[in-house]
Amino acid sequence: MTLSVPLILASRSPRRRQLLEALGLAFTVQGSPAEERVPAGASFEEAARRVARQKARPVAEASPDALVLAADTIAYYDGALLEKPADADEARRMLRSLSGSAHRVCTGGVLARASTGREESFSEVTRVRFAALSNKEIDAYVATGRPLDKAGAYGIQQGLSSAFVEGIEGDYHNVVGLPLGRLYRTLRSDFDDLFSLS
Repeated sequence: MTLSVPLILASRSPRRRQLLEALGLAFTVQGSPAEERVPAGASFEEAARRVARQKARPVAEASPDALVLAADTIAYYDGALLEKPADADEARRMLRSLSGSAHRVCTGGVLARASTGREESFSEVTRVRFAALSNKEIDAYVATGRPLDKAGAYGIQQGLSSAFVEGIEGDYHNVVGLPLGRLYRTLRSDFDDLFSLS
């Protein structure tokens, strides 16, 4: 796959970088200077798309001829958004609430090109089911420090938390941080003039 314009990933997430590399697209990384503000009253899917848009726009404005990709991942359980925990205590509370139950993970994404004013957003939702966790398991995982930079306080792809997951319904890559199938379909349908399979 190739693009006829430069692609910029507006994220410093190593997980998103690895996922995008798996598609075989050439890209550069430029973290967004935008502050992540979840809009009040938005559905969790719309919240993820709006935060992704906040991230994409300053990077797109700085590189108007490039196609900029930004994404935001939010976990949702029992009517509440579970973003990145502020500290270890909040991570423990999140993990206790997810223990033995199912929750949803949404990644919202935006592809933007400022020179043409084109901007397309997308989102994907995956249902994740957790095993019942003991306090000892939760404390051991929180002690690694890994929950602090992850929505919902866990990463499905590595470490002890990967063993917490009993099953998923939907796109695994979405839970990691970038729904590759949805991204591919958005490129193919909305940016077909820039996108080639060769």
